[in-house]
Amino acid sequence: MSKLYIITGPTGVGKSTVSKEIAKKSKKSALIEGDTIYHLVCGGYKSAWEKGNHLKVFWENCIDLICNFLNNGYDVVFDYIINKEKIEELKNKFRKIYGSKLEIKFVVLMADEKVVIKRDKERPKGEQMKERVLVLLESFREQNFNKKNILDTSNIGIIETVEKILNDNKFFKK
Repeated sequence: MSKLYIITGPTGVGKSTVSKEIAKKSKKSALIEGDTIYHLVCGGYKSAWEKGNHLKVFWENCIDLICNFLNNGYDVVFDYIINKEKIEELKNKFRKIYGSKLEIKFVVLMADEKVVIKRDKERPKGEQMKERVLVLLESFREQNFNKKNILDTSNIGIIETVEKILNDNKFFKK
């Protein structure tokens, strides 16, 4: 049975690093970094928060890519900034396609303000989000995700975070 890990959270909580480590732990896995898919568009590129963005085609591509890997026996780790509404939509879509044959683990990584600011400053200059880091953090707090799906990475390292996600059944999406 294949597994789908959906890892989300604001910038600076460790989504990319944790997702890579989870993918490495599986014998047959694919890591789909949403940012990479979103940045495939060159001409007409708009940031995801701007009017006229290309989120519609982005989500179509992500879903097709996830399904392609799942259909071929891969565990999939998908990492992107996803709101609560989209999570439910994705869960329902994958449940409709795969039913109970697919295990879905959904995790919202979070961290406190000091940590996300520090981690943002450690990024290359062109990748820093600056004040947008706090805007995204607040946005995630306001969405009231189910507490069982939230994992605070402020005071734990990558290895411990990965182990919690892999071994704690509370992250299963029903």
